[in-house]
Amino acid sequence: MQGKELSTNNLLDLEAAFCTVNEFGYDIYEQKTECEPAAVVIKHTNPCGVATGKTLEHALKRALDADRVSAFGGIVALNCNVDETTASEINSLFLECIVAPSFDKSALEILSKKQNLRVIQLKKESIPSTNQYDLKSILGGMVFQQKDNKPVLTDHWELATKHEPSKLQLDDLIFAWKIVRHVRSNAIVIAGSRQSLGIGAGQMNRIGSAKIALESAGEKANGAVLASDGFFPFDDTVKLASKHGINAIVQPGGSRRDPESIKACNELGISMLFTGSRHFLH
Repeated sequence: MQGKELSTNNLLDLEAAFCTVNEFGYDIYEQKTECEPAAVVIKHTNPCGVATGKTLEHALKRALDADRVSAFGGIVALNCNVDETTASEINSLFLECIVAPSFDKSALEILSKKQNLRVIQLKKESIPSTNQYDLKSILGGMVFQQKDNKPVLTDHWELATKHEPSKLQLDDLIFAWKIVRHVRSNAIVIAGSRQSLGIGAGQMNRIGSAKIALESAGEKANGAVLASDGFFPFDDTVKLASKHGINAIVQPGGSRRDPESIKACNELGISMLFTGSRHFLH
């Protein structure tokens, strides 16, 4: 709708942003369905801020506040109509692209003040709801696979510890699990009150991602939850999480050393859920 030509990186980041925000429903006003406004900030295909809110402006502000340093020059995806107040919040920071299902005319006038900002309208009916696939080139061939986009269902999740998460903790665990599948592996997400607080992405070992996520969250990690896209090969992530005040964890399970992580959680008063499925994004 405005702005410079889209680059390859812009397109890849826009897809990552849309797929992440779509976890919380998309195009909610046109569909007239009850859904929580959500905002996602993407940097180099990884989310650096994700949040829901009472209004879209509130959700966007919370997503930006999750990591405003990383958000600078990022891509933002919103799941419902952009109004004036949300547009003003968008203009508070340098951003590359905005994608949303629709925009008020007054919002577009505000966004037009930043001529290089790319504004993309992506309506729900333009997105295929089924038969979505990933296609990647490798030396001598192609990899063709279904997207990891199945709805998050907790019916088969297993409580692995003596301590059970509260309803609020479970809500945050589900929120974090939705985000972690959109983070490059190894991935760790710290979340609280439906806001990402720290994200560790693409490290060569899981404890390294955990350190980045927990240090990024800082004091906000105290009382928050942690999601991991893969199982814990050792109990070191549990012990590190405890030092930062994490009180609930969700992870796939399936390691031969699961009993060590379970024991550490029981000793440290942390509840831990096993999902039985993992999210590895490369």
